[in-house]
Amino acid sequence: MTLHSKASKAGFVGAAVLLAGLPLAAHSQSAPHFEAGKWRSIFNGRSLEGWTPKIAGHPLGENYRDTFIVKDGAIRVSYAGYDRFNAQFGHLIYRTPLKAYRLRLRYRMLDPGVPDAPKWARSNSGVMFFGQAPEAMTLAQQFPVSIEFQILGKDGDGPRPTGSVCTPGTNIYFDGVMAKPHCTVSNGPTIPNGTWTRLELEVRPNGDVVQRINNVDVLHYGRPELDPREPDAQPLIAQRGGQLALTEGYISLQSEGHPIEFKNIEVQELR
Repeated sequence: MTLHSKASKAGFVGAAVLLAGLPLAAHSQSAPHFEAGKWRSIFNGRSLEGWTPKIAGHPLGENYRDTFIVKDGAIRVSYAGYDRFNAQFGHLIYRTPLKAYRLRLRYRMLDPGVPDAPKWARSNSGVMFFGQAPEAMTLAQQFPVSIEFQILGKDGDGPRPTGSVCTPGTNIYFDGVMAKPHCTVSNGPTIPNGTWTRLELEVRPNGDVVQRINNVDVLHYGRPELDPREPDAQPLIAQRGGQLALTEGYISLQSEGHPIEFKNIEVQELR
């Protein structure tokens, strides 16, 4: 893969473990106050209205083999109709780009995964944000240019913290220093599959981002921007006249070869 080389995910823990704990410690000052609107639901619990699938190798809007379904009031990433995963990474994209906001939802990882999914994709999913417009994605593109609030379930006996951050086609900064690893490990807990978990994302008006798991901050960073080294980001940069800074974008729910459910998806705008 040229943009989001997820092969790097298999070893990102070792490459980024020194950063774990640093982002939060460096931002121990009290959080700023914002004007916040009312929470509003962006998923009606009954249908995929307002959400559009984009699955690698398939046109925008094609929900290949019912990858995304609604069951028992939740959006489920399902592989019941698949014979093979075949690197058909997918995203379910909310219709409206967002700027400064809080997003909250509950998720739970399910079992089993698709047998031919990559090893790193076991119990792996995510919520993408600052995403490119869905119509700007190419047919074969596996991941939108975006930032990923990574969701990991337990896999084996060792720790596997959920709530890390990955950067497909983008860069982020911790205390003014660009993060070098593709994924930066969070201080989040290791959560067994099947456990409903609270995820909250806060994108502040000044560009700072806070990621929370079960009401606890697990990462804090800022200055999201496009990465001029990444091929899928380069045409977006050209269209913007060379501007790199990201101030708004689309959110999406990821399908990476392992089933997962999302529910109670709400947004609160910040000013």
